[in-house]
Amino acid sequence: MFSLKNKHAVITGGGSGIGRAISVLFARQGATVHIIELNEDAATQTIGEIQSGGGNAFGYTADISLQEQVLDVFKRIGVVDILVNNAGIAHIGSLEGTTGADLDRVYNVNVKGAYNALYAAVPLMKVNGGGVILNMASIAATVGITDRFAYSMSKGAIMAMSLSVARDYLADHIRCNTISPARVHTPFVDGFISKNYAGREEEIFEKLSKSQPIGRMGRPEEVAALALYLCSDEAGFITGCDYPIDGGFIKLNN
Repeated sequence: MFSLKNKHAVITGGGSGIGRAISVLFARQGATVHIIELNEDAATQTIGEIQSGGGNAFGYTADISLQEQVLDVFKRIGVVDILVNNAGIAHIGSLEGTTGADLDRVYNVNVKGAYNALYAAVPLMKVNGGGVILNMASIAATVGITDRFAYSMSKGAIMAMSLSVARDYLADHIRCNTISPARVHTPFVDGFISKNYAGREEEIFEKLSKSQPIGRMGRPEEVAALALYLCSDEAGFITGCDYPIDGGFIKLNN
């Protein structure tokens, strides 16, 4: 079950965190993985891990907010069976703590970047007879999160775009779904804590972990396992859906 043999999977932001876990798992399941990354060193490390396990992976350095770069990468890849729009950035701040430049920066990566990959991938999928798209949303798209104005905006847009793509390309056999994680323990979280709470790292880590009813942060590998299912043939009857993976945050955080 859940074989991706002979599939070509494109994963944006596949060099670290959730993207890295998805890349490694997809390769283990037989996919040829194409990682689009701004951080070339991070992509190289992920590719090395995949190749050391006997998998196939290729890296492409590109800024996903720039459409010409994205179109060029997809032209080089040629065949796309799976697209995982994972690349994204965060911003801390309420409405009043968000400048126009902040909003533009988050939009350009999280929203326009996903659009650029969709715009490049969908025509290739149509030629190929179909495909699967998985867009990384967030619980912030559906639940109010303190000081996440721009980030929440961007993830709400991801959910809306995903529904539109799922509806428009039913006849082309293209499925499109979203995953909405709560807090997942990635290098970004560690960096955020050390930058903003120097000397209190252990305390803040515990506080953030306990903000989820299950009592801990998620692991990138857990998100990757859900991504694998949704991108596999076994999920062939699923499109236009969002899947929270949140340790009970949405339903149980009273």
